[in-house]
Amino acid sequence: MSIAFELELAPDRILRGTAFPSQHESQGVVIVCHGYKGFKDWGFFPYLGEQLATSFDVITFNFTHNGVGEDPFTFTELDKFACNTYTRELEDLEFLVNAVRQGRTPLGLRVEEDVYLLGHSRGAGDSLLYALEHPGEVAGVISWNGITNVDLYSDQEKADMREHGRAYVLNGRTKQHMPLDRVLLEDLEANAGRFDILGRIQGIQPPVVLIQGTEDSARLRKGSAALTELRPDIPWLKVSGGNHTFGAVHPFQGITEPLEEAIRLTQQWLTSQTMKK
Repeated sequence: MSIAFELELAPDRILRGTAFPSQHESQGVVIVCHGYKGFKDWGFFPYLGEQLATSFDVITFNFTHNGVGEDPFTFTELDKFACNTYTRELEDLEFLVNAVRQGRTPLGLRVEEDVYLLGHSRGAGDSLLYALEHPGEVAGVISWNGITNVDLYSDQEKADMREHGRAYVLNGRTKQHMPLDRVLLEDLEANAGRFDILGRIQGIQPPVVLIQGTEDSARLRKGSAALTELRPDIPWLKVSGGNHTFGAVHPFQGITEPLEEAIRLTQQWLTSQTMKK
């Protein structure tokens, strides 16, 4: 069972989510954060929500400026995508965590429940940064093929942002040329220390696990190696044959072995954390 909901942060700033109430006694809340050019209804996210809801309450959601509006499958708000900064995404996440605690989602009041963050790709970077800034609010972070460097823009994109105020990135699936405004670069530069995941990772308090496909991009695998070198206590669980989406596509064509393994490892790790309580 899933329940769609909306929360208003400000006029024309709507956070759209889907709640998956636990099928059994809830062991906590898992908030799932999508990545760059992603959205909550992409590919494996609804299936992931259903699978984790066997023993956890789960929320998937769209960041308010991810570019997807009322139509859950289409990028119709490219003006928002153009200015979707990390600062905005962290504000969205804070708002959602508070809403969960205060009973403003279909899950009802969850004041005392543990909240875990599961982020895919850029969403994993958001999750780590949020845990660094709100250590008492997060019981753990699960990084699926996560970033460790928040700068996802090419040299040409950054040059165009600086010179023209706007660059464009191609969405390979939709063939849309998606705008990137200078404010994205300004946000990175103004918050260089705040967004330095590797520079701050020694200070992270909640437990973290990295779950990554062996065929994920070399850049992201190198980042995970650097992170675990700094924090060897953080497990780095590798999914054989898994690419950046663990073999899943959009529209969802069904489960794959790497996706099933990523979910199994996630459930196993979550269970291990609840047993420590």
